[in-house]
Amino acid sequence: RHEVDMFVAGGGPAGAVAAVAAARQGRRVYLAEGHTCLGGMGTAGLVPAFMRFGDGENLCAAGVGEEILCRLIAAGGAEPGRTDPKIASIGSVGIDAEVLKRVYDDLLTDAGVDFTFQTTLIGVEKDADGHVSHAICAAKSGIFAVRAKMFVDGTGDGDLAVWAGAPFEKGDENGDMMPGTLCSLWADVDWATIKREAVGTGNARLEDAFKDGVFTYQDKHLPGMWRVGENVGGGNIGHTFGVDNTDERSITEALIWGRKLVLEYERYYKEYLKGFEEMKLMATGSLLGIRETRRVMGDYVLDLDDFTSRAVFEDEIGRYSYPVDIHPTRPDDESYDKFMEEWTNLRYKKGESYGIPYRVLTPTGLSNVLVAGRCVSTDRSMQGTVRTMPGCYITGQAAGVAAAIAVEKDTDARGFAVPELQRRLKDMGAFLPNC
Repeated sequence: RHEVDMFVAGGGPAGAVAAVAAARQGRRVYLAEGHTCLGGMGTAGLVPAFMRFGDGENLCAAGVGEEILCRLIAAGGAEPGRTDPKIASIGSVGIDAEVLKRVYDDLLTDAGVDFTFQTTLIGVEKDADGHVSHAICAAKSGIFAVRAKMFVDGTGDGDLAVWAGAPFEKGDENGDMMPGTLCSLWADVDWATIKREAVGTGNARLEDAFKDGVFTYQDKHLPGMWRVGENVGGGNIGHTFGVDNTDERSITEALIWGRKLVLEYERYYKEYLKGFEEMKLMATGSLLGIRETRRVMGDYVLDLDDFTSRAVFEDEIGRYSYPVDIHPTRPDDESYDKFMEEWTNLRYKKGESYGIPYRVLTPTGLSNVLVAGRCVSTDRSMQGTVRTMPGCYITGQAAGVAAAIAVEKDTDARGFAVPELQRRLKDMGAFLPNC
């Protein structure tokens, strides 16, 4: 049905930015998004905030990522009081998900990207030499094929790359993965009182609630509630332990549990914390918040040593600075203590960052496929930092420009000089101080 230069599977932050970046290089792009909107976790998933875009001095997720942030601010969709893009280099920024949906719609439409919703990747066709020829999709109108010269996997789970035969790793040494969260939206939150009482993330009274039997599980890790409107809160609260986003039965169980779990947190916030007494649940995400599944193995595996050394690479396509953030696998003291040790120690000082090499986007054994987003080639520690939305913008932008160059030069993902990619990324506004 479609014959294009580049096919993008998934319209989350990585896939959407990849599509825009390639289209702005003059390429014909078709993007298939399985849900009803672009943006993934930050829209359908109701993840309430962007994690920080930069290193405290520089905006690392510059280029298209910065443009999304600025468009969100201009449209009134950022957290009240945090409307200077420079703030995003230092800390998080709350998101109005409905505004962000329209930002993505306009961004892709303005760039000339052809995209459809409720269109799911269900398979790929690959030649013996690792060259993918078609993506197979299913939509309301039926099953159809897309022929493309380059393919970008923005599924988050690495579906396209793995189905094409790329090797992958998943979870820790036992296969255990970070829990998910069914994020939520709350009305009638008194932010003035919350600020005055210094409630913070809201975990100050958790031990009291545990003693009172408020929660089914004694989960000490509470990311918290973000301000996403004048009297509106976005909840990144509670965990769905043991979920596997590559298994539909596991996802189903997690969604059912997540919708019950928010009631336990509603009781906690109302009865134990000032400023939340009148809060009312408005919605839970239509998409489960997933932090971890497959990591597609590529020509280079970004690892913890690269984080601790503030690594610089010749083929750098971006730099990032978010701490190692691996949520506890289980609701027990041992898992929480390990999380706190990593969260406290594996972080940077102001102005520090690590490099992201182009080789983490090129899956082993595939010639014309690039991965972007949380499934790029890393160890588990680095997946815990690059998985955030700003990190996805960085890798998505690079994948889109790289695919465009490959098409232009009639080659594959490894058939062009990386300095050409770096030059075009810098022209687009990317933060590449070492190139």
